Amino acid sequence: MADGLNVPSAWVRQWAHLVEAGGTVLDVAAGSGRHARWFASRGHAVLAVDRDEEALRSMADAARISTLAADLENAAWPLKADERFAAVVVTNYLHRPLFAHLAGALAPGGVLIYETFAVGNESVGKPSNPAFLLKPGELLDAFHPRLRIIAYQDGFASVPRASYVQRICAVREPDRSSTGLTIRNNASYPPRYELAG
Repeated sequence: MADGLNVPSAWVRQWAHLVEAGGTVLDVAAGSGRHARWFASRGHAVLAVDRDEEALRSMADAARISTLAADLENAAWPLKADERFAAVVVTNYLHRPLFAHLAGALAPGGVLIYETFAVGNESVGKPSNPAFLLKPGELLDAFHPRLRIIAYQDGFASVPRASYVQRICAVREPDRSSTGLTIRNNASYPPRYELAG
């Protein structure tokens, strides 16, 4: 998952090139802001959401980052219904009732980059509570067909530590009938999503 406490996830780095240049990023369950800071350093405005106000305060002086303290599990979705983002990033966090909100927060052409623990992780460490572990194929099922799936993984990772994970990169496709909307400066349809590697 994380390559270090403050180093962004390799999965996030791998797919960040799909995010519209300068587009606003929503970092859900942002913690101390490793992804918020990384996206901000790449020129994105970032909204970091977390219930840990102390962690959010650590980003108070960071350029291009705004924060929102919110209990994502015991309160209503904290964003306005019409708020849309160029990317939504979630790592090491699972609250299944948020899936629809995460997909709904994407602007046309917006990218969801999600990575968290899966069943099997209880055999190698924490988390081990099934409430926090994705079932086989669950992340894929949660976002298809709402979003176009660009990449998906479900398996065992040994780096940065032994863990069972699921990872997804998905895009909210633009409405074909809309005019003037392009993805990655490509006006043709279907849009081209450059694959890593």
